[in-house]
Amino acid sequence: MTDQPVSGENRLASPGVPIFRNVNWGGLKTLYIKEVRRFFKVQLQTVWAPAVTTLLYLVIFTLALGGRGRGDVMGVPFADFIAPGLIVMGMLNNAFQNASFSLLAGKMQGTIVDYLMPPLSTAELLAGLAGGAVTRAFCVGAAVWAAMALWPGVHVAPMHLWAILWFGFLGALFLALIGVLTSIWAEKFDHAAAVTNFVVAPLTLLSGTFYSIERLAPAFQTISHFNPFFYIISGFRYGFLGVTDSPWWGSLVILGLDIVMGLICYTALKRGWKIKN
Repeated sequence: MTDQPVSGENRLASPGVPIFRNVNWGGLKTLYIKEVRRFFKVQLQTVWAPAVTTLLYLVIFTLALGGRGRGDVMGVPFADFIAPGLIVMGMLNNAFQNASFSLLAGKMQGTIVDYLMPPLSTAELLAGLAGGAVTRAFCVGAAVWAAMALWPGVHVAPMHLWAILWFGFLGALFLALIGVLTSIWAEKFDHAAAVTNFVVAPLTLLSGTFYSIERLAPAFQTISHFNPFFYIISGFRYGFLGVTDSPWWGSLVILGLDIVMGLICYTALKRGWKIKN
């Protein structure tokens, strides 16, 4: 008896060939919900604690620097100037923390197989991890904004909502991708903490969060333009104040960096660098 061709519906995939020919929306949704539920179960620590910490930054700096005759910055009161920067700073830090924990915790606890075995493509795995981190960033940003909106003497009414959402998304995605790459590279939590302390924190604090680069010497202004966090914070601040000290092409810089970081993370995950080896 000659073999009969098998219909397309009953054909079994060869070993190593994915069954899902397009996007596995069900798997992607499941991974995304898992990442969101993971940080939301401890929301007191992952959402509300950063909001309180950021509000304390606002109180301390406004009392120490803004309460004794300090002039306006870029034509607005000092408290109004630093408030948007503090909001997006909290978003960036928490996007990194969320993304840098997932795969690293899996490697440390021996559960990395839970990320590698499901029928998810490399792009879907990366999208799920980054999506959860971006969601946490916006949850923290909303909590910080709500706290500042209730604080007397601070005005955080949105002026250009598109700029807030656009730069907030670009910045959160940038830090999420850095966090994913860190979790791939790191072999223990100390490595992730080192990236936080020696890369993320200095670049965030030296990006114009608490000052305008117009007050810096020309040499330091030039250095600030090489800091990608400067464009994120300045663009986000524009959404609240309608003024900015960054050039108009700042969003293109961050978008380009997001694409580059995405390709780097994709390649590392595809090759299984420090994950499958």
